[in-house]
Amino acid sequence: MRRAVCPGSFDPITNGHLDIIARAARLYDVVHVAVMINASKQGLFTVEERMELIRRVTGEYGNVEVESHHGLLVDFCKEREIPAIVKGLRAVSDFDYELQMAQMNNGLSGVETLFVPTNPTYSFLSSSLVKEVAAWGGDVSHLLPAPVHEALVERLAKRRKA
Repeated sequence: MRRAVCPGSFDPITNGHLDIIARAARLYDVVHVAVMINASKQGLFTVEERMELIRRVTGEYGNVEVESHHGLLVDFCKEREIPAIVKGLRAVSDFDYELQMAQMNNGLSGVETLFVPTNPTYSFLSSSLVKEVAAWGGDVSHLLPAPVHEALVERLAKRRKA
């Protein structure tokens, strides 16, 4: 069984993330989406909320499993016998950082990293940018799956009221 992992914080998942996951799902028998927990960051959505949103928007693929992980990605891979990490690259600046991570991960565990060039439509897209634009009232509906956009609008409205 060919298995891979698509890791990230996914706060929230964007159409760019979804494009990479969908492409990986066509290449692998099982794709694990690992919502990585960074205790030093306070997300807009809880890890559980992110996982539920990802499940909702990847359900059609049938071979995507969504989990969370706190710690090294290579430990996640070892525990599940996953030999490959799939990462999307938006720009050269992504490559510089991701290459270092890929080499470190391979040196630690032998896991391989496969880089997938992002769809040019999403080359500028990041969760942080989407949240910032949405917080200022910008329309980001075309950058997010519909259920994610609804959740984002609702969350930001609650924050404004608080």
